[in-house]
Amino acid sequence: MKAAFLVAPAGVEQMELTDPWRAVIEAGGSPRLISTTNGRVQAFHHLDKADTFAVDQTVEEATVDEYDGLVLPGGVANPDALRMDPTAVRFVKGFFDAGKPVAAICHAPWTLIEADVVNGRTLTSWPSLQTDLRNAGATWVDQQVFVCRGGPNSLVTSRKPDDLKAFDEAFVAEFARAASAATPG
Repeated sequence: MKAAFLVAPAGVEQMELTDPWRAVIEAGGSPRLISTTNGRVQAFHHLDKADTFAVDQTVEEATVDEYDGLVLPGGVANPDALRMDPTAVRFVKGFFDAGKPVAAICHAPWTLIEADVVNGRTLTSWPSLQTDLRNAGATWVDQQVFVCRGGPNSLVTSRKPDDLKAFDEAFVAEFARAASAATPG
C-alpha cells in the first residue's frame, strides 16, 4: 500500500499527519509527503509551531497512478491553503476520478469541497464545517469516523485528533482493500 499525504507548506496539524503516517507504516505500507512546494512543511500543535517534515514530491511531480490512496490531514491553515492551489485541488479530484480511496480529518474536507467531490456523499468533520459541507451537497454526521462508499471511491472522514485511532483503522483497511484489488494475480 502506497499512500500520498498532501499538505501545504505551513499549517498542518502534526498529530493528524504523524499518527496516520505511522499507521500506514505499521500496516506495511509506504507513506509519501506531497506538498505544493519542495523543501519542508511546518507542522503545528494547534497554534504552536512543532516539527518540520521533508517533502518527498511536489504535487506537480506526483501522479494519482503512483498511489493506492490519499490522506488529507487537517489543521485550519493546511486545507485552507490547499483549496486555494488549483494543482492541489486537481490532484485531490484525481483520486475520485480514478476511484481511489481518500481519507480526510478535521478541517481537511474544505479541500474536498473545493474539488467538488462531496455532493451526494456522507461525511464527518470538525463541527464548524458542517454548514459548508451541507451547502456543497453533502450529508454531515457527528461520528468519530464515517466511511462513505456511495460514490466512485471510498471516502473516510473523521472529526478531530481524539478520533485518530478509529480514523487510522478505517482508512488503512480501505487503502489495503484498494491496493489488493489493484494488484494483479
